[in-house]
Amino acid sequence: MAQQQQQQQQVVIVGEEHCEGEDRELTVRKTTLFSPGDGLEAYDHRTGALAFRVETYGRGGVCGGGAAAGDLALLGAEGDPVLTVRRRRPSLHNRWEGFLGDGGAAQKPLFSARRSSILGHGTGAAAVLVDLHAPGATGEFRVDGSFPRRCCRLVASAKAWAAPAADGEEEKEKEGEEDVVVAEVRRKVDEAAHVVMGRDVFVLWVRAGFDAAFAMGVVLVLDRITGDGVDGDLGEDLLEATSPA
Repeated sequence: MAQQQQQQQQVVIVGEEHCEGEDRELTVRKTTLFSPGDGLEAYDHRTGALAFRVETYGRGGVCGGGAAAGDLALLGAEGDPVLTVRRRRPSLHNRWEGFLGDGGAAQKPLFSARRSSILGHGTGAAAVLVDLHAPGATGEFRVDGSFPRRCCRLVASAKAWAAPAADGEEEKEKEGEEDVVVAEVRRKVDEAAHVVMGRDVFVLWVRAGFDAAFAMGVVLVLDRITGDGVDGDLGEDLLEATSPA
């Protein structure tokens, strides 16, 4: 059941099984040019095991029920549908929504994402906001940086990262609360060869306790909203992004 809760600073949105007790790195590889009918795979950096894969469906019902044409299906290592991402139609702001499992028609979305402005359109700037709709979830997320350049961060508002109030207690605002970087996309570096790999292979870093499936869902939305087009050279400065402490 989708929820947000605190357990050693844990935030569950898609499922508790996707929240690990330590920082996690996924190596994400596009299996095609990410056009209709393409795919994507994500591997755990520590074990090398497949963690997620993505399929884009050209026909409805491929997942066994809810999937519709154009949906992006995030599958677990065993091929089970974890999250379905689809574009909301009609929408004037390129809004996408995420649903549990195969995204059956009766479901309400877990989250929605939209481009917050047209600024930075040619530079690949993300300018994307993500709102939670899961039961008990509060707060919002924003994306800072440029996904096409593989240099961006998913930032949780203080409210989204905070623990919910215990039963019988009112939620209290805390002084000094700050936004928290919960995930980051950056270029993949072959440490042995000291070579920066192409943009079809990149790293998704996920903060300990944060939902990796939700982070992957945001990556899918970013790819659809911002695309891979970017003006100018990538620049050496973009290779300096590192995982926050």
